[in-house]
Amino acid sequence: MADSAIRSASIDRQTKETQIRLELSLDGTGQCDVTTGVGFLDHMLDLLTRHSCTDLVCRASGDLHVDQHHTVEDVGICYGQALRQALGNKLGIRRYGHCVLPMEESLVTTAIDLSGRCFLVFNADFPS
Repeated sequence: MADSAIRSASIDRQTKETQIRLELSLDGTGQCDVTTGVGFLDHMLDLLTRHSCTDLVCRASGDLHVDQHHTVEDVGICYGQALRQALGNKLGIRRYGHCVLPMEESLVTTAIDLSGRCFLVFNADFPS
């Protein structure tokens, strides 16, 4: 369990398809050191880390010769587990927020609630 003064967590995950070590510090400076083998995932984690002023270290290896699915999914699982662990009892946080962000040719609308009740709506087409 994360100490409330030190809001950080380390997660290790090993499956048949992936091996992941992820370290997250919520009270960081935007430092990102990520190597997943999936370039776009690395890029998105770098942007998330920088804009949220957290620190993230992630090393992931997986069955990329099959596809990127297992690596992306398992890194996401580890990130979610680390975030939950680092938040601890959630005292002092603002539980929810939203953002509408135009970036290049896209418009992103995001709402997040850290209540612990999960729900996702994902409306996007990704051509191969």
